[in-house]
Amino acid sequence: MRFLALALLLALTASASAKPNIVVILADDLGVGDVRCLNPHGKIATPHLDKLAAAGMIFTDAHSPSAVCSPTRYGLMTGRYAWRTKLQSGVLGGLSPRLIEPDRETIASLLKKAGYHTGCVGKWHLGMDWELKPGKTVTELNIEPRAQVFNVEYMKPIKNGPNAVGFDEYFGISASLDMVPYAFIRNDKLTAEPSEDRSLKMRPDKAATTRQGPAAPGFTAEGVLPRCTDEAVAFLERRAKEPTKPFFLYVPLTSPHTPIAPTKEFDGKSGIGPYGDFVAQTDAAVGTLMDTLAKLQFADNTLVIFTSDNGCSPQADFPDLAKKGHNPNHVYRGNKADIFEGGHRVPFLVRWPGTVKPGTTSERLVCLTDLLRTAADAAGVKVPDAAGEDSVSFLPTLKGESQPPRSPVVHHSINGSFAIRDGDWKLCLCADSGGWSAPRPGAKGVEALPKDQLFNLKADIGETKNLQADETATVKRLTETLERIVADGRSTPGPKGANAVPVVLRKGK
Repeated sequence: MRFLALALLLALTASASAKPNIVVILADDLGVGDVRCLNPHGKIATPHLDKLAAAGMIFTDAHSPSAVCSPTRYGLMTGRYAWRTKLQSGVLGGLSPRLIEPDRETIASLLKKAGYHTGCVGKWHLGMDWELKPGKTVTELNIEPRAQVFNVEYMKPIKNGPNAVGFDEYFGISASLDMVPYAFIRNDKLTAEPSEDRSLKMRPDKAATTRQGPAAPGFTAEGVLPRCTDEAVAFLERRAKEPTKPFFLYVPLTSPHTPIAPTKEFDGKSGIGPYGDFVAQTDAAVGTLMDTLAKLQFADNTLVIFTSDNGCSPQADFPDLAKKGHNPNHVYRGNKADIFEGGHRVPFLVRWPGTVKPGTTSERLVCLTDLLRTAADAAGVKVPDAAGEDSVSFLPTLKGESQPPRSPVVHHSINGSFAIRDGDWKLCLCADSGGWSAPRPGAKGVEALPKDQLFNLKADIGETKNLQADETATVKRLTETLERIVADGRSTPGPKGANAVPVVLRKGK
């Protein structure tokens, strides 16, 4: 009988091992230049991320679909560009209603149907339906103004949050840490009433504060990253009690986005100021999760992907960091919010023992929308035709197999400007940055600039020379390709999809 029981256990374990555990860690506003293994000249030590990279594969041409938070998170979760939704520019607020459509498949819903236990710990920022006070409203597709922050019945259950799109468990905050409410959510309820009206300090070395609004007693900016790390560890420990059931854990970190709030343990750790210290703490949090996977004997059967939602924000204080020899966005032009590479080129590290060869590098073009089909392929899950319209699996690349070049990637800036990347060519359908760096939209002199910007990234990674006047055929080809991607409702093979609202490719038209 003991032999039969052992045989049964081994059979169940072997069956479970056919489906890898999957962990996706998404940093918030972390630049490519902040990770030492991606930027040898960087001034911030990131030993845990470097170790993760050494044990797996570095993708050197990885991109977020948008240069800001909410649209990138939509793309990652659904494998579909967010500009196909109602969110055409900007980001959601902490009180915004659900963005992911009720019938839309996500990574979590697909894996859950395949037998995975699914969990999310950290910053959501994809909207959820709060119970509103009678006659009150909140902004749907933007950050709510001060006048609306008390329009919510905060202690009533929340509808259509992470649990409604495939997650068995959720713990975290509704949006960015500089948006109300300043309180933790577990599944569909706040863990404490936000009975105070206050803000959080943006940085320890400056007087600026976050938006003022409802806050739970004892809630601090410094406490969020440690608490979310602990909750992610607790999720893994619970899964160890059911080792034959595969799991998917999505960890959208709140750092190093503002408030830049390193704990005392990391104060001065980087030697270049609070932002560097917060990056060091982010690196340590990743190390804690990786150590936990090893301790619980999950490491050998877990696909781990680490990346960021967009480039680094100017809130990091670029001038001060430059004086200390550090550039968070490395050699790339621009920063968070921009259509330029600094807005959407992100770190992308993958570890999967036995599948991904350690110490490898890939120049394959990848987008965070690709996570849906890659995770599904890794788990042996079929993606329905009406899902993941802009997602391309890179599983063959992870396995060391040859793979055709990726189809063109579409980039989007905070103000809704478009760009398309195809091979070495990148076409921006705007005369400006589309975001926060120069030339800013509407700035003096922008009207005199060419309406398009065409760059050959192989020859000019810094996007310094606009070739649109010399390469008119390339401009025409890329423009037509982008128009087709928009009109088809998808950028991958399959039945045509639909965009929720008309998509305008050029601002002002």
